[in-house]
Amino acid sequence: MSVSLLALVPAAGVGARAQPSKAEPLRSEPLRSGSLGFEPLGSGAAPRSGLDAASATALPAPVAPPAGPLPKQYRLLRGQPMLRHAVLALLADPRIREVRVAVAPDDPWAAQALAGLPRTVVSHCGGDTRAATVAHALADSGAAADDWVLVHDAARPGLPADALGRLIDACLGDAVGGLLALPVADTVKGGRLDTASPARVRVTRTLDRDGLWLAQTPQMFRAGMLADALRAAARAGVPVTDEASALEAAGHAPLLVPGALRNFKVTWPDDFDLMEKWL
Repeated sequence: MSVSLLALVPAAGVGARAQPSKAEPLRSEPLRSGSLGFEPLGSGAAPRSGLDAASATALPAPVAPPAGPLPKQYRLLRGQPMLRHAVLALLADPRIREVRVAVAPDDPWAAQALAGLPRTVVSHCGGDTRAATVAHALADSGAAADDWVLVHDAARPGLPADALGRLIDACLGDAVGGLLALPVADTVKGGRLDTASPARVRVTRTLDRDGLWLAQTPQMFRAGMLADALRAAARAGVPVTDEASALEAAGHAPLLVPGALRNFKVTWPDDFDLMEKWL
């Protein structure tokens, strides 16, 4: 029996921790080759969802892009936006029928960044938080409750095809689903600000790393189960840092599937140079 999967990439945030200390502000004029490597399209009212990125010319940019630093997902890695690398990693598995990229309502760059990619849809349905963006993207996708959905970070462009395949193979036969993750290898310390010198941090304790894993993405769950868990967490005020945490709050125990070192999340400014070496 053939398997058909849906992938979601929440990409509505800015990625403040990845910004350099003196970030260059965004510009309202088109971004030419040599800056992003692509440019937003002309002004007009952008549709909120359902744009096939292969027909990216249908999506105009807003008249005035929002002020602030360039969202990290559009920073170039090896000459292409990081977001494009992340989507290409998902498209490497033919079982993924469609990748839906959820961006902010006023995002002027996504369509051009993803132009020409097959099976890729840009949805302008992003929310104020990652959890809200994923919930909106699920609703916008039209997925059935039993459909499998993989949620992948835009800031993980190094996802290897074998790790993606390993996750899919492990989850398809599971009642809950799961996520890529790596067991903690380093000694883990708790810390606190030094009261005498707040710029310094001092150790408070050493944590037992046995049984600790570092969560990665994709994270793969049934669409209905994930949507229900996100709604319940929002109603209860439960912090949701990833999709698995919402499932955990609902009483489920997702699978931990071995991930890959190169699938790290680009979080800090120096991470861009490191990721370029992997790519």
